[in-house]
Formats: sequence, structure tokens, C-alpha cells
Amino acid sequence: MNPGSAAGRGVHLGSAALVLVVLAACGDEPAREEARDEPPAAIVARRDDGARSDWLTPDDRTDPARWLAARAAGRTLPPGDAAVASLQAALVRARPHFIEDPRMIANRTAQVAGMMANAPAPDTLIAGLTTVAAPTGRRQLYGSLCQQYLTLRAGGADHDAALDRLRMSYAAQATGVPVAR
Repeated sequence: MNPGSAAGRGVHLGSAALVLVVLAACGDEPAREEARDEPPAAIVARRDDGARSDWLTPDDRTDPARWLAARAAGRTLPPGDAAVASLQAALVRARPHFIEDPRMIANRTAQVAGMMANAPAPDTLIAGLTTVAAPTGRRQLYGSLCQQYLTLRAGGADHDAALDRLRMSYAAQATGVPVAR
């Protein structure tokens, strides 16, 4: 077979691919042997009674309200604390109006607090953004509303003015009629 022919190139390419597969497999063998000697890692959902983690992960069993309240307070709070109860109520009211679950709402709220020097209290932010989403009759993206809120605040609007602008903007979704901005 002529090495320059199409058939010859196919044989060489096939041989090269086979060599690469064999070499790739060789590198994995010691790791596989080591893994057999180690006990299997247990997969356990995390449980964090305070707020020491930066974010609530999907496997985290921590109450989002307690985590967020503890972050705001800068210390672990007991489950029956008034701030925890207020956040639990805000998350319950928010849940039907947003696509995200309470864990993600808590994470986004913490993110807003971390990005602003004068962020509102977590329950105030959640309640305010819920008043924007609720009248639309549609489930909204909490993260998107947070980003718009941050943009308005960075542009000089205070908390109430930012919420007013968002309510005006989102009102169009409820009626289908464009609203002047």
C-alpha cells in the first residue's frame, strides 16, 4: 500500500488513534489500583447548623432562612430566633412567585448583600422582590430580579426607588400592555 494514498493515510490514522487509546488507558491503571485499596467515599448530605459556609449547596440540608439570618447577624442563630422566623415567612411567600427554590433565593440574597455596602435586610429584599414578581401572575427568575435591582442601586436609586422601577417594568407582564419607563 502506498503511504501517500487515501487508504494508506486511513491505516496510519487508525493506527495513531489506537496508540492514543492504549496510552490513555495505561495512565489510568495505577489510579484504579489505588482506588481499589481505599474504602469507598460516603456520599452524605451536608448539615450546617450555622452560617459558616459561603453558599448553600444542592446537598446542604441547612434551613435557608436560618443560614441567611445567621449570615446577616454574623453568628449562629437558634432555629426559633425572630430573624429566622421572619425569613422563613418571606421565603414561603416568595416561593410560588419564583422559579428558584428557597436555597437559591437565599444564595442570591446573600450575593446581593455581599455586593452592596448598604444592602437591605434579607427579609426586606426578598419581600420587596416578591412584590415585584407576584402581580405578574408568572413565576419569575429571582436571580434576574436581583441583578436588575443591583443595577438600579448602582445607578443611584435607593431601595424603594429601585423596587418602584422594577414594579413598573414588570407590570407590563401582567397586563400585556407596554409601560413607559
